[in-house]
Amino acid sequence: MNTLDGMTTGTWTLDPAHTEVGFSVRHAGISKVRGTFAGVSGELTVAEDAARSTGRVEIEMASVDTKNEARDNHVRSAQFFDVETFPQMSYDINGVHLDGGEGTVTGTLTLRGVSREVELETEFNGVAVDAFGTTRAGFTAATTISRKEFGITWNAALEGGGVMVSDKVRIDLDVEFIAPGSAA
Repeated sequence: MNTLDGMTTGTWTLDPAHTEVGFSVRHAGISKVRGTFAGVSGELTVAEDAARSTGRVEIEMASVDTKNEARDNHVRSAQFFDVETFPQMSYDINGVHLDGGEGTVTGTLTLRGVSREVELETEFNGVAVDAFGTTRAGFTAATTISRKEFGITWNAALEGGGVMVSDKVRIDLDVEFIAPGSAA
């Protein structure tokens, strides 16, 4: 049964203070570099039939943080995100497909002006009313994309073989939405 138990129909607002959008990419074939984005906004419009729910999440690309200022500046450059030309990444949700709280969210990811259909493996963590009376819903989701499919092709060959940055990028999300009419 495709449901969002406890979520009322209407437009829920993403709470950036309780949301984390992160990524990881293999570096030099031996470790992973992780990063997050601080600038996140969005909404989820819940329909009677969860499969017809829609929404949009926007990420300010200049807000990337990998805990290394030099690397962050390189990632913001035209060799990677090109934040001067493409200041935002967006995900347009066109369906929620959950059974027993697990399943997928489908939508279109736009990064560097390239749009691709991307499916997020998703867990619906439920609905709760916090200590201040605000109704919240939480989701955890993940996917892996090819950065080359979005025009991010910079790399450097390593002396012993391989490349500096892998093509595969894992995206991990922990997201909270606030119910229509709830005060944050």
